[in-house]
Amino acid sequence: MALVKTHEVQEFEELETFSSFEEAKEAFLNASDDAEKDYIVDEIVKFHGGGEFLIEYIQKNEVEKNLATKIASVISSMDPDEAPIEMIMELLKLEDAYIRNLGISMLRDFGGSIKYYIVKFLIGDDRDLRIFAINVLGDVDFAESRDMLVELLENEEDVNVAMTAVDYMAEIGEEEDIPLLESLKERFAGEFYVEFAVDGAIKMIKG
Repeated sequence: MALVKTHEVQEFEELETFSSFEEAKEAFLNASDDAEKDYIVDEIVKFHGGGEFLIEYIQKNEVEKNLATKIASVISSMDPDEAPIEMIMELLKLEDAYIRNLGISMLRDFGGSIKYYIVKFLIGDDRDLRIFAINVLGDVDFAESRDMLVELLENEEDVNVAMTAVDYMAEIGEEEDIPLLESLKERFAGEFYVEFAVDGAIKMIKG
């Protein structure tokens, strides 16, 4: 006589609702079930500070890829005015390639909304942030990347910043940009690497 396998019907508890960010945060940190964490991610982002918490969480913790991807998806759907875009940009500095790529993906989803933040860094006094902004432009393939790099190179006095921009101009520059690139040799006269980098970029632009 054949055995009949019985299946227990799992009863799902009524989905928990949260009245505050702190309540949702505590529930998330204490959750052990993946499905529960996914649900709370959808809920926690509804509160002020929820997006910042989630980005900080994947920045500072070893997070399983499925959860990190869920967080990135939810963050990408946020209103750009509410999204923690500067914090997302910081993810591009991490060694973890998977999290970096999620950061790039989120920034791409925000499109033109990230322009303010890139410009803010590009015109700032911090050389490292200007270099970082240039790298973000390259990573997210921003529609106005070339125009922004040209504007930067017209006045940039730091050789390291300028050469970072030249590296990207080699990929997205146009022939009309060649005179500007040539002018860098005079601006940074005596810097052997400048001549090498500029000539290489011009060669690539010409094809």
